[in-house]
Amino acid sequence: MARNKYPEETVNLILDVAGRLFMEKGYEHTSIQDIIDNLGGLSKGAIYHHFKSKEEILDAVTDRIMEESNRKLAGTLDRRDLNGLEKLRTLFKSSLCRPAQDEMFQVAPSFYNNPRLLASLLYETIELTAPEFIQPIIEEGIADGSIVAEHPKQLAELISLVANVWINPMIFDDSVEETYRKFLVFDQMLKGMGLDIVDEEMIARMRELTAIYQERK
Repeated sequence: MARNKYPEETVNLILDVAGRLFMEKGYEHTSIQDIIDNLGGLSKGAIYHHFKSKEEILDAVTDRIMEESNRKLAGTLDRRDLNGLEKLRTLFKSSLCRPAQDEMFQVAPSFYNNPRLLASLLYETIELTAPEFIQPIIEEGIADGSIVAEHPKQLAELISLVANVWINPMIFDDSVEETYRKFLVFDQMLKGMGLDIVDEEMIARMRELTAIYQERK
């Protein structure tokens, strides 16, 4: 059997096609056969050589969408003109307002009905988001006096889980209004811990993203 001389090009083509179909038809309504039919002659074997399932294709599509945005968010950690609390506020606003979020909410499936994807989200939240983005900022805030907390690791995990899981309409299929109410409670929780980081722009943006997801289901 002839070997594929350009595996990277094949992977990129699969991701281009799958990403477009996920946005046009929705993840749930896009089949592997739909992807094959739009690959210009590539076989099912070509897909399964690189990806074991549609869920794995989605992982790769979302990773590619978020890669550049995550690099920009990481730059917040290196800023010297902000204290810890200001960095935390900037990180949250930048995360919500980045254009890549629109694409994410357009291609997203229902995580509630996809246990493997939900497990992947939980892993990423606890093993990546909390320790790599949130915890270092909290520790910096404790050091500069802008944040008061005794357990930065656990606080980072709590904030990340509430933001990425409980408020996430892709998990609980919440309406725009329910997401809005959850975000208000999240704001109250943060303020109770001395973390005044949520503003009206963030709340409005979360409602906008929820509407995008509900429209694309």
